[in-house]
Amino acid sequence: MKEDYYEVLGISKNATAAEIKKAYRKKALQFHPDKNPGDSTAEEKFKKSAEAYEVLSDPDKKARYDQFGHAAFEGGAGGFGGGGMNMDDIFSQFGDIFGGAFGGGGFGGFGGGGGQRRVKGSNLRIRVSLTLEEVANGVEKKVKVKRKVQAEGVTYKTCTTCNGRGQVTKIQNTILGRMQTAAVCSTCGGSGQILDGKPGDADAQGLKVAEETVSINIPAGVEEGMQLKVPNKGNDAPGNGVPGDLLVAIETQEHSTLKREGDNLHYDLYISISDAVLGTSKEIDAVGGKVRIKLEPGIQSGKILRLRGKGITSLNGYGAGDILVHVNVWTPKELNKEQKEFFEKMQGNDNFEPKPEKSDKSFFEKVKDMFS
Repeated sequence: MKEDYYEVLGISKNATAAEIKKAYRKKALQFHPDKNPGDSTAEEKFKKSAEAYEVLSDPDKKARYDQFGHAAFEGGAGGFGGGGMNMDDIFSQFGDIFGGAFGGGGFGGFGGGGGQRRVKGSNLRIRVSLTLEEVANGVEKKVKVKRKVQAEGVTYKTCTTCNGRGQVTKIQNTILGRMQTAAVCSTCGGSGQILDGKPGDADAQGLKVAEETVSINIPAGVEEGMQLKVPNKGNDAPGNGVPGDLLVAIETQEHSTLKREGDNLHYDLYISISDAVLGTSKEIDAVGGKVRIKLEPGIQSGKILRLRGKGITSLNGYGAGDILVHVNVWTPKELNKEQKEFFEKMQGNDNFEPKPEKSDKSFFEKVKDMFS
């Protein structure tokens, strides 16, 4: 079982953004590879701290994590973020948080270039539309994506502005003495390399557009508006950079008879007066196919039948929701002579007079039960 992100950073769930950043910096400095060469345990803790910070420092991801836990980031090509981070991801995304603690503002020993960093390519965004059945069971989707990749035959050379370091230093005289500052090289963007030669079909960065089929594993229980991340399937970065990510926004299609509410599904079942009086069995829609239910004689309109475990599989792994069947007795608007005579005879008949029992719940009690 994965460790709780708050426990990884040693903070409470009420920690502020500043406290989260401070806690991560402390952990990252403690377990940084430069301070723990060859220590695989320290490296793993370094990665876990970065993963926790990536989620908790982002308000949207933090909200999802607080609601769904680790399940919000599982089941699919990296989930919603965080999982599967490597050293390149950490150094390229969070390098600035270390200040000048390592190698004059960068990471000595990373990438062999002192302050050199791995530039990350831009992210791509797509939308995937899912049926209710796909939402309920999870699905693997294969989509065609047009992304920028390095063109074959492109070559790079060491940046002459920063001499391959990825950053430039500047010394200023101040009242406090000579101060040295470092900044990302504007010529190479921090990669330490610049374009040397490229084929005719490449752009100014040595990239070209190519179509690729990407497989996306979508977990059961996702909701409209959620976003999954497929690592390294965005645009390539020039030189020795790392690709961006493919961000997948979830859209859900409306079902013809089932309405979703959280992990529960609602179904309106209309029956005739005779069926309500005599009892019957009916087939209704469910996400796994048809389900037959039995209606007892004398069932009342407004009765709610609960089919446990027939709803949506919970994203956090806690089983599945229910199907709530709302029974509606349909009153005919037109009657023939014989039918009309029958009901006229029943007017005032004691057996046809409403006699609600204590077990017959009110509308407000039924609504309360729906959410319990």
